[in-house]
Amino acid sequence: MSCTAGKRSIEKNNKTIALNNTPAPVEEPQVVKEEEIEVKKTETIVPVKEVKSSEKEIEEKIEEKEKEVTEPIKTKIEVSKKVPEAFNHISWDELLQKHVSDNGKVDYKGFKRDRAALKAYLDQLAANLPQDSWTHKDKLAYWINVYNAYTVKLIIDNYPTTSIKDIKDPWGQRFFKLGEKWYNLNDVEHRILRKMGDPRIHFAIVCASISCPKLENRAFSAFNIEERLTKATKGFLSDPSKNNITKDRLKISKIFKWFTKDFKQNGSLVAFLNMYTDINIDKNAKISYNDYDWNLNE
Repeated sequence: MSCTAGKRSIEKNNKTIALNNTPAPVEEPQVVKEEEIEVKKTETIVPVKEVKSSEKEIEEKIEEKEKEVTEPIKTKIEVSKKVPEAFNHISWDELLQKHVSDNGKVDYKGFKRDRAALKAYLDQLAANLPQDSWTHKDKLAYWINVYNAYTVKLIIDNYPTTSIKDIKDPWGQRFFKLGEKWYNLNDVEHRILRKMGDPRIHFAIVCASISCPKLENRAFSAFNIEERLTKATKGFLSDPSKNNITKDRLKISKIFKWFTKDFKQNGSLVAFLNMYTDINIDKNAKISYNDYDWNLNE
């Protein structure tokens, strides 16, 4: 065989090898429906300013949500048959460390400058909905981080502002999309997180106000969530600007008034408080509530 013929044969063989080594096209995973969330898609609402709601209106809205929480909630989540590992929140953790102080003060101007990084994290949340393979702790961490991250987005989209209540319907407007569904902050808090049965979530989700629990400057994860929820609860109760607790008298946050039902799941409100305070509160202690400061937590 001539050199030329041999060369052609080798080239032909090389082409055959290259073709044989070409990866087969990967089929897209089929999508199956698992749980159903009855959250209808609506148009994105452009936040606008409005007069602050009264304290009475806030309580009436929470009472309405209390009624909704008693109803069965179905969740509709589209997932692939090939289930990935639980989503991590490293990029959110980095943003929190950069723009939130140890005492929970938020640099919203800094978040605005980092809008692209925040959007990238929110896009990750939208593409990584909780799945059946995730643990309860993974799901809990995911939805807490969702609530806090989208609250920050709501504020910077309307910044400068002095209060979240200056924004039109801040908890009711469905301004973010996860998977194929549109959500608002009420959906996440009342229809998902509260249904997960842990009242300590009320000290982990933050409504961007001074009287709210402080925004932690670390993201929640399955690895640390049990310890973090306990720490957040104890920290909130021991903060004299939010609660004043003695053996026979309680002057506490209105969070305990608005969500009394959650804190009585395993007994009384006092029994819950006694689990997270060093003071042995009398079961007949008198209870009153502090005014709520809705000014921005910056």
